[in-house]
Amino acid sequence: MLDINKIQLNNNALSNKIIAVTGAGDGIGRSIAKAYAQYGATVILIGRTVEKLENVYDEIEQAGYPQPAIVPLDFATATEENYNALYNSIKESIGALDGLVHNAALLGDRTSISNYKASAWNDLMAVNITAPFLLTKALLPLLKQSTQSSILFTGSSVGYQGRAYWGAYSVSKAANENLMQVLAEELGETSKVRVNSINPGATRTEMRATAYPAEDPMTVKTPDDLLPLYIYLMADDSVGTNGQQLDYTILKNESL
Repeated sequence: MLDINKIQLNNNALSNKIIAVTGAGDGIGRSIAKAYAQYGATVILIGRTVEKLENVYDEIEQAGYPQPAIVPLDFATATEENYNALYNSIKESIGALDGLVHNAALLGDRTSISNYKASAWNDLMAVNITAPFLLTKALLPLLKQSTQSSILFTGSSVGYQGRAYWGAYSVSKAANENLMQVLAEELGETSKVRVNSINPGATRTEMRATAYPAEDPMTVKTPDDLLPLYIYLMADDSVGTNGQQLDYTILKNESL
């Protein structure tokens, strides 16, 4: 089993790579984007809120890392044409893509299935599962052209085992794991694209605070604690790792 404590990353582990990160304006996505830039990647920042994306852009530029790109996109309303337009934009302006991180997600209502509103269910599914499907489908031609490329999904414990009152979020995260597995099998023998998921476990984010309002945020890890795993799985060091559900909490405990 992978030992997180033994991961050693070269400072240029992601040099010359082009990597798209969704939900890049906040939380785990923000930390991932900044770390990828630090390790040499040109990062495509994808998200709904332009101001947040611009803040991340400025932080990356001020640090002297490769200049990122901003792509505002609202997954709740995006159509297949919007995703195809994103593909055309990346192809024309950059010409390559080596990685894709599916991190954007909505928490949705914390209520029983019997009380769940159909409109809220559909809105969440559009962001949490339809968007990763359509975005992957649109960008696969560029990912397949890379000498080595990686697709990562950010998972959740409630995607491994359904939990009462987690509703559409739990179901969507289970669907994400299944989509990851389908892609890994389809691409593993026919391309240089590898596909994996990371379950971060309890992490200090706004979504976590909403889900657990009584929890002391200082008792859970920060998004930065996850970065070695996210960087490793995007770097060529992880070539050969495909179709894996990597649970940070389990890996960390087994590494101690």
